[in-house]
Amino acid sequence: MSPSISLAENERLDDLMTESGLRIIQSREVFSFSLDAVLLSRFANIPKRGRIVDFCSGNGVIPLLLSERTKARIDGVEIQPRLADMARRSVELNGLSGQIEIIEQDLRQYMKTGNGIYDAATVNPPYMPVTSGDQNENEHYAIARHEIHCTLEQVAEACSRLVRPGGKIAMVHRPSRLLDILATFRKWRLEPKRIQFVHPHTNAEANMILIEAIRDGKPDIRLLPPIFVYENGVQIV
Repeated sequence: MSPSISLAENERLDDLMTESGLRIIQSREVFSFSLDAVLLSRFANIPKRGRIVDFCSGNGVIPLLLSERTKARIDGVEIQPRLADMARRSVELNGLSGQIEIIEQDLRQYMKTGNGIYDAATVNPPYMPVTSGDQNENEHYAIARHEIHCTLEQVAEACSRLVRPGGKIAMVHRPSRLLDILATFRKWRLEPKRIQFVHPHTNAEANMILIEAIRDGKPDIRLLPPIFVYENGVQIV
């Protein structure tokens, strides 16, 4: 570990199992990344160079994973101070401060910083409306799961404002919100281009959806082969 990096109480260091040996700081007290973030980082079409933004960045896992696929500058936007701090320390730990910047800000405010300044965007947003289900008593978990600080509409608006025409937006979400996603994306001139469903196993309904859109793209959508996480009880993804 870098001598300048220290772990707070109840924090741990996890191996991201990448070729370059990336590691990430996590804690049970805040929302940790899960398979949806890993799948999104693989699904996203990102440029080799240029500038990428990751909204709702959490502890920075997606910018870290994307750094293995591109030389582009990556900004991670995260509203929660504790998660943003953990993300910054993980970036520094991995020696990626020259490529990744973690920005602690509300995306509703950050979207006002410029127009079309990014070549691509990724986002793993809160999945549930505030009125849906019981909110977790843990504030960090509640913000990550429910649309407390940003709605689907606001995420789409931020992508539309900050990604250049022709730029790509990749999102992971729940299949139950698919119609909402398609309608909202089109409202904000984000044309859906690729959709891929993720299933726990072959006999289960999809529990995740990956979707790519192009800012000001032409109508033409592809349904990709499904992803199955487990086969015969063995995780294959």
